[in-house]
Amino acid sequence: MLSLCLTTNRDRSLLQLGLGLAIGIPVALAAGRLLASQLYGVKSHDPAILGLAAAALTACALVAAFVPARRAASIDPVQALQTE
Repeated sequence: MLSLCLTTNRDRSLLQLGLGLAIGIPVALAAGRLLASQLYGVKSHDPAILGLAAAALTACALVAAFVPARRAASIDPVQALQTE
């Protein structure tokens, strides 16, 4: 049962990450085109910056999903049920 909960938590986190990137990258590209006249020395669709931002967000999301799952996995299920 515990492994099912951890898998569900991981899957939900990865789904949220995928949706966030799928929505965020096109919005960032559109906003870059709208603000292109205000950008100096930077292309509005710089793939290195978009890739770096996506990688940073992915790393943060994975850590945010891993830490609670790791903590939950280290607790004895019987003790967790007794405290509820």
